[in-house]
Amino acid sequence: MSKDAKNVPALRFKGYSDAWEKRKLNYFLHVNEIKNKSEIYSKKDVLSVSGEFGIVNQIELQGRSFAGSSVKNYGVVELGDVVYTKSPLKKNPFGIVKVNRNKAGIVSTLYAIYKPQTTLYSPIIDYYFQSDCRVNNYLKPLVNKGAKNDMKVKNVDVLKGNVTIPSEIDEQRTIVGLLNKLDKLIAATQDKIDALEQAKKALLQRLFDQSWRFKGYSDPWEKRKLGEVATITMGQSPDSKNYTLNPQDHILVQGNADIKNGWVEPRVWTTQITKIAKKGSVLLSVRAPVGEVSKTAFDVVLGRGVASVGQTDFLYQYLITLKISGFWLRYSTGSTFDSINSSDIKEAIIFLPKKNEQDRIAKTLNCIDNLIAATQSRLSSLELLKKYLLQDLFI
Repeated sequence: MSKDAKNVPALRFKGYSDAWEKRKLNYFLHVNEIKNKSEIYSKKDVLSVSGEFGIVNQIELQGRSFAGSSVKNYGVVELGDVVYTKSPLKKNPFGIVKVNRNKAGIVSTLYAIYKPQTTLYSPIIDYYFQSDCRVNNYLKPLVNKGAKNDMKVKNVDVLKGNVTIPSEIDEQRTIVGLLNKLDKLIAATQDKIDALEQAKKALLQRLFDQSWRFKGYSDPWEKRKLGEVATITMGQSPDSKNYTLNPQDHILVQGNADIKNGWVEPRVWTTQITKIAKKGSVLLSVRAPVGEVSKTAFDVVLGRGVASVGQTDFLYQYLITLKISGFWLRYSTGSTFDSINSSDIKEAIIFLPKKNEQDRIAKTLNCIDNLIAATQSRLSSLELLKKYLLQDLFI
């Protein structure tokens, strides 16, 4: 095979140097017309295609199967098969291409099934099309514009586009091997985050219902109104004409769109100051979804979707407990969306231990939060690494 610098990926494994050739996808795949085996499957074997989760069992993902009374016309999808389905999602409007890397099952006739040729180690197709930009660029030229401007790619046309992947099976397997290992590391890191969050949730419940107490503390907790122990500041939105994208202006927090992992993440700024929350303040969402809790590492302007509720770490953790228990649902009102008002927050009854026990509880829970944040940061780094590998390992 002749070398062509234009057909060599930016990142290449040692031992591979031949240029890649642009080929029609039907060089690697062919239509799978096997349907007669579908009768051996039942509703529990019905699979769906998800852009986020791949080819998944409907019951496991959604709690129910959407199969009709008969599945005899459904197509059989086996391990390694490629499935295409039209997607209404904005990020991939021309469809989803996924490889079945789970187990055999059946899919409805809405899906097209393609079987790998001997020239293909099919998981590489999965990784090739994990870029929404790449899959859209591939499918868009194949679109047949239908009635009402419905943009569709006919199943028979899906294999007519060009892809550039290595012709050598060994190189395909090497690329997939690296990305598989990274996927497993990402999944394990996410599992660790989930486990830590569950552990914190359990600890919150036991600490705040007082079924667990630290040694040396036995005094009863005092019943108080939230407005008696914290300064409550309700948000007031600036005029929208004063919104900017200039980081030199004042950070505006309007609601949960401005929060990430429990912290304010600047997104919109304003030249108009209405209500202010100082750095270190605890923020509470007062409009749907009501009760979400966060902190701010900046001085911020509060929009009407949030309120500031003091600055103590103990109150921050207490408010999280109230959110988990559904506390604010008893107050939320609104025909279009739920909301709570200043009186609801100030009159809310809470129970407080003495200051030194508050500090002990907050310190313990903050340690778990820091561990979760560090693990989330590691996950973000791994996901960013995968993003760049998907870009540089392919042309």
